[in-house]
Amino acid sequence: MTKSNESRRRADVDKIATASLEFSGRNWALAAAALGCIVLGYVLLGQGSITAAPFLLVVGYVVLIPLAILL
Repeated sequence: MTKSNESRRRADVDKIATASLEFSGRNWALAAAALGCIVLGYVLLGQGSITAAPFLLVVGYVVLIPLAILL
């Protein structure tokens, strides 16, 4: 690897390492929706629901939480 490529690669790594995760209002709203969905899913699971509870839990854990982190 040449010095130019190595220094460019090091600069890219430093830029990624110093990047911070800044949560906006959209992130917090999605996280709150995920938490509500998960809590409601567990409440329904405790009441014996076998259709709505698993659906809400999957949506909360698999869809909303990753969206809250990534967006």
